Amino acid sequence: MRTKQLPVLLTAAALLATAAHAEVLKFELLQTVAAYEGRSFGSVGSYLKITARATIAVDPADPRNAVIADIALAPRNRDGKVEAVADVVLIRPAELKRGNATLLADVPNRGRKLAPQLFDDAAQPGADNADTAADAGLGFLQAQGYSLVWVGWQADIPSRPGQLALAAPLLKGLTGAIRDEFVFDHSRSPASATLSWPIAEGTPLAVSVRPTWDAPRQQQVDGLSLRASGAQTVEISRPASGFDAGALYEVSYTARDPVVLGLGYAATRDIVAFLRRDGSAANPLAANGRSQVERAIGFGVSQSGRFLRDFLYLGFNQDMAGAPVFDGLMPHVAGARRMATNLRFGLPGRNPRQWQDPAWPADLFPFSYDTLSDPVSGRRDGLLLRCRQSSTCPRVIQTDSEHEWWASRGSLLVTDTLGQHIDLPPEVRAYMVAGTPHFAEPDERLRHHPAMALPVNPLHAGPPLRALLVAMQAWISDGTPPPASRVPMRAHGTLVAAAAALPVAIPGLPYAGLYTAAALADTSVIPARRLGDYPVFVPLADRDGMAVAGIHMLPLAVPRASYTGWNPRATGYGPGVLYPLQGAALPLAATRAEREALADPRPSLAERYADDAAYLAAVRSAAQAQVAERLLLPEDAERAMAAARLDRLAKLR
Repeated sequence: MRTKQLPVLLTAAALLATAAHAEVLKFELLQTVAAYEGRSFGSVGSYLKITARATIAVDPADPRNAVIADIALAPRNRDGKVEAVADVVLIRPAELKRGNATLLADVPNRGRKLAPQLFDDAAQPGADNADTAADAGLGFLQAQGYSLVWVGWQADIPSRPGQLALAAPLLKGLTGAIRDEFVFDHSRSPASATLSWPIAEGTPLAVSVRPTWDAPRQQQVDGLSLRASGAQTVEISRPASGFDAGALYEVSYTARDPVVLGLGYAATRDIVAFLRRDGSAANPLAANGRSQVERAIGFGVSQSGRFLRDFLYLGFNQDMAGAPVFDGLMPHVAGARRMATNLRFGLPGRNPRQWQDPAWPADLFPFSYDTLSDPVSGRRDGLLLRCRQSSTCPRVIQTDSEHEWWASRGSLLVTDTLGQHIDLPPEVRAYMVAGTPHFAEPDERLRHHPAMALPVNPLHAGPPLRALLVAMQAWISDGTPPPASRVPMRAHGTLVAAAAALPVAIPGLPYAGLYTAAALADTSVIPARRLGDYPVFVPLADRDGMAVAGIHMLPLAVPRASYTGWNPRATGYGPGVLYPLQGAALPLAATRAEREALADPRPSLAERYADDAAYLAAVRSAAQAQVAERLLLPEDAERAMAAARLDRLAKLR
């Protein structure tokens, strides 16, 4: 069945926002169509997909906007305000009164929609389109009655189909020194690379190479050269020998024409505030003279999870009327990081990895939510400091994969800058989904990758994310607190120095104390000058090589393999450091004889489960326990039992 397009009404009333929300000058409805081929979701019914474009106008003199870097230099309209235009996509119940009155704002990751993959197990590219019935995946969000919105916030990427962006002012004529890093994971030469910003005309470029981050930069190497191939692209001729596919190349150059990137925070603030509070015909979530949104939750994955931490830290959860924007925030796989966005020539897409740039400005103090003193920098700060001053703090559920505790300094969520245990504030919960990579598609399977030393970890974090969204909804609607935090902690003995992480040697599961460091640096010079270091700890593993703490999804609770949040690079691809964003999986031996022949200390499948019935009973028992703890929904428990009956988990062998 083809999607039927509904009439689009672009009346004056539908174009202009009300005076009460004048920050949104214009909300243009570009297209309204039936979502998911008209698929119906229980009592909620069918959904509409609305494509729009919103123009905001920001007063640079307002203290809530003055925090935006370079806002005072931006061109202004006739009212003295700075304008920006955001792509917007809405998916809402066709009959708003059937929804749950909650707006879920999925902050785009590099312009992409990721909430459907995590909450609905939807596959790309359908998760972005919402065209076919299958694009809704499980239909969890829709059956719950959520309205969903995506607001383009990233102003250094183009707007195009499948990529939401923000058109923000350029500061023409401004220049600045920039460096970009590239790890190609191939040996082609020359290698093409896109720089973060355009090259200033007539200025030199420089390139260096090194085998790892902690090795000296080398510029005078036979075969190494650099040329500009476009306004923002380069070609790097690579040395014929001495450096493998995982070598680190650094390009230094003078960039031009920065964009006021911090307007992305204002766009998210103002458009979400408009949707949840404006009652005019301009608001597609309004009916009978008022918005049908009573609550709003902000969700973001990786880059956009770090965006939410910065959004909170910079004070943007207070709208221009002084009210909270989001009642709840759910940053996912953000670790203890923020973003290098709200600065001139910021790099929103940059995510330092092990070993790459431990002193990048995205990862500076404060790391955690409560206000702490940092003797390393001499500052006192916290992510909740500004919202507490304005009484606009949301409830926060931060979820991280285990990978974030190895590669994104997750320990700094629950330690101070001297490495001592701290408690999370009462409005914050944190959960580590043990044994998971940074992100896995819903249909990921165990496989091998040439650049990774171990098989790829296929675990998808959808089940606990669904349970925790239900918990967040209850927390902000009726005050029911969510389950207690489930993360490694120094006070519990489950957060340890890297050398003590794996107490038992397991053949085929090598670990050499690898993790991403944290440092304070002077970033006003290139390269940055390290001024001090912060202690970083990692999760303690059990005798199966899996993290003791955190949420144990059923593949860990009733294992057929060991799952880790780390995976070393393979020989030829920069060995000796972690491969970015990945974890590993190592199947268990089938029998005691097989494991003893391998000197594997992990009990075999036969030693754990007498037969298939015993395995199914163990899955059922673990699922029931997690449902009781509100870490697994009953419907996900039923899916897990069905999968176990089909022996899908056994296919990992």
